[in-house]
This record gives sequence, C-alpha cells and structure tokens, in this order.
Amino acid sequence: MPRFRLDIEYDGGLYAGWQRQAGQPSVQQAIEQAIGKFCGEQVSLRGAGRTDAGVHATAQVAHVDLAKAWPSDKVRDAINAHLQIAGDRIAVLRATAVPEAFDARFSATGRHYIYRIVNRRAPAALDKGKVWWVPKRLDADAMHEAAKVLLGRHDFTTFRSTQCQANSPVRTLERIDVSREGDVVEVKASARSFLHNQVRSMVGSLKRVGEGGWTTADLKAALDARDRAACGQVAPPDGLFLVGVDYPES
Repeated sequence: MPRFRLDIEYDGGLYAGWQRQAGQPSVQQAIEQAIGKFCGEQVSLRGAGRTDAGVHATAQVAHVDLAKAWPSDKVRDAINAHLQIAGDRIAVLRATAVPEAFDARFSATGRHYIYRIVNRRAPAALDKGKVWWVPKRLDADAMHEAAKVLLGRHDFTTFRSTQCQANSPVRTLERIDVSREGDVVEVKASARSFLHNQVRSMVGSLKRVGEGGWTTADLKAALDARDRAACGQVAPPDGLFLVGVDYPES
C-alpha cells in the first residue's frame, strides 16, 4: 500500500492530546476522520510524538497507508478541506510519498521542543493559551546555566510523569537552552526521545531557579534524587510546542 508522510501543525488547546481516546477529541482522530471522508478508508495514523492535552505542534510528523497512490498535493488539500469543514485547528503542511520502511515514530532520530514563557506583570492577551504567563521576573541566564546539569545521559525519573509507560527512565538530553527576548523566555530542548511530561517538568523546575528559589545545586540534587517528589512545579501545557522531528536523509 502506498505510504504517505504528513507534516502537521495544530493548536493543541482544543484536543485531549495527539493520541486517539474514547469520548475525547484528539488530533489523531480528527485527521483519520478527515482521511476517511476524503477517500472512504478507515485508516490508522502513526505520529512521531504523542503530545499531551493542550500541547501544540508546528512540525508534527505522521504516516498513513492508503489503498491508492494519490498525488501528494491531492492528499494534503483533501485532508485540509475536511479538517476545515469540521472546524478543526489542524493543518497538513505537506504530504509526501515515502518508502514503506519509513515509520514516523520509529524512524525518528531526534525531536525538538520549545517552551515559551511570557514573563511580565501584564497577562498574555494575544498569546493566551500559547504561553505560560509568569509575572515574577525570571533570571534567564541563571536558568540557562542551571540547565546544563540536565545535559547528557541521565536517569530522569524525577522529571517524568508517574503515568509514563516508557520501559526505562534513562534518556540522553542533547540540548537545553534558555534565552530571553524582551518579555519572552524560551526553553529549547532536543533529544532522540523524551519521557512523558519530561520537558514540562524540567521547565517547571528551571522556573524555580529563575525566581531565585533554587540554585543549580538544587536542580542537580533533584535530578540525582531520581524521585518524582523532588520535581518542581510541572509547567502547564500551554507554552509547549513540538517544533521538529529528525529523520535519516536516506
């Protein structure tokens, strides 16, 4: 069967997450339904990352097998047309015919997230639902320095949800940078894969550092504790975006 890669963006605030769930709206289900209306097939979509409820994406990747080798532009445009009719806040940016060996989840070699914080006394108006509003001034430089202790291969038990289904809490964090531009503080994180709630957990603990409540040593102690109870506040999903997924060039 012809396989298509779909590059997708969505407003996660309207959905209970990427993954199909009984009785709850999901991004996966909305796209599957749109495909069904387009070509009459009942399909199963596999995504590169199972983003949580409220988490957004500018570069989610999924794949789907169709019975017919449709033109790629037709696949994109037809899915988008039905998503628009349904009122979904989802767009397929590109549809690309790919080899059967391509798997959106298991072929991925890296995933990239950005977490955005609006750091000012006034709440966010235009970006409400797309940022975490933190009124207390954050020291982004201190957050960036502290974040370095999280780099590399560690047991991230402290920074994963108790509901996480991963077989191992060990992950290799390849990048975590904190920067400020005006009132916006951004945390950028990259790894081959992440644990459930890992990015939001790390951001919430880095916020403590930025507020002056924790030092770098406190953050390292939390990591070394390998204990969920040692984690700082888990950041809300609003500010988190999946912004890239890497695949081998071949």
